[in-house]
Amino acid sequence: MSKIRTLDQLQTTLDGEFSWRLKEIANLKIVVRSSDKLSKSTAVRAAIPLLYGHWEGFIKNSSTHYLDYVNGQSLTYRELKSCFIVFGVKRKINDLVSSKNSSVSIATLEFLRDELDERAKLKIESAIRTEFNLSSKVFANIAESIGISTQGYESRYHLIDESLLKRRNYIAHGEYLDVDSEGFRELADEILYLLRSYKTDIENAVSLKEYKLSA
Repeated sequence: MSKIRTLDQLQTTLDGEFSWRLKEIANLKIVVRSSDKLSKSTAVRAAIPLLYGHWEGFIKNSSTHYLDYVNGQSLTYRELKSCFIVFGVKRKINDLVSSKNSSVSIATLEFLRDELDERAKLKIESAIRTEFNLSSKVFANIAESIGISTQGYESRYHLIDESLLKRRNYIAHGEYLDVDSEGFRELADEILYLLRSYKTDIENAVSLKEYKLSA
């Protein structure tokens, strides 16, 4: 994956990340709608895990792209909001908490004291963890970890957990679940709304430089 350094690069990346998912979800809705009565239930069952995949994939990838952008702004740790500093010093903090060795503790404290004015180097790889089970709780943790407010999403937490995740898990584990085609279309529209909202929130955060402490 190429490094994201400019606002235009991030915008293009997010647009691409969203557009192909939008097209595929639209195609899923068409397949479900056009299926005959006998195969419609099967089409819906096949479509729900794909819909979940787009939910998990977009949240994970767009969050990672945002972190990559922040990492490329040549800011010091001290200039970043605390949630972003964590991605650079989390291992040091863990060492401090877990170590019983005084030399390790001292080295960690010296790092935290002396290197906050150094250029931030955020750990991007595997930074965003969906745990392959992107519930509302996991989503909230991811959003908060990159400074995105969850207030606008909380009214749809039940939909995420029950209508999407629970159904996906039932189907993935080979259990029968009957979902009507109209219910699927409504669910797909809700998930698209969530993805579009998250994309907008990231774009606004970048435009307003909300990753900076001074923002």
